[in-house]
Amino acid sequence: MIHLAALALLGALCLTACVLDLRFRRLPNWLCAVTAVTGIAHAVAISGGATAWYSSLLHGTVALIIGMVLFAFRWIGGGDAKFYAALACWLPFRQAPLLLTSVCLVGFLLLVAWFTVRRIQGKKISMGRNGEEAAKLPFGIAIALGGLLAVAN
Repeated sequence: MIHLAALALLGALCLTACVLDLRFRRLPNWLCAVTAVTGIAHAVAISGGATAWYSSLLHGTVALIIGMVLFAFRWIGGGDAKFYAALACWLPFRQAPLLLTSVCLVGFLLLVAWFTVRRIQGKKISMGRNGEEAAKLPFGIAIALGGLLAVAN
C-alpha cells in the first residue's frame, strides 16, 4: 500500500516536471528537493532500514556529481542534472544502470518524436545560419518518464 501511494506521488511529481519543462524549460529546485526527499523516505519505508537510505542517498549524490560535471561542459541543463539526481534517490545504488537505461531509452524515443513533429510543423531542428537557435529538447520529460518506469519496475 505504501509503495502504491509513493508511486502515485512520484507520478504527480514527474507529471509536474514534464509540464514545467515543456512549458518553461525549467525544473525548479523545490521540485528536485521534494522528489529527492520523498525518494529517500520511500526507501526507508519500504525496507525499514538505514541501508536503503544510505544506498539511495549515495545513488543521488553520485548522480548529482556526474550531472554537475555534464552541466559544466554544457552537455545537459542544470535542472536536468538535479532532477535526475532527485529521481536517483528513489532507487538503491545497485539499480543505477536501470535508471540510466530507462532514461536513455525514453530520451531516444522523445528525440525521434520531437524532431519528427518539428519537421512536420516546418520548425527548425538545428542552429540556423544566422545563429538563431532552434527550440531545445525538453529532456526533463525523458528523465521523468524514464525514472518513473525504473521505479515502477
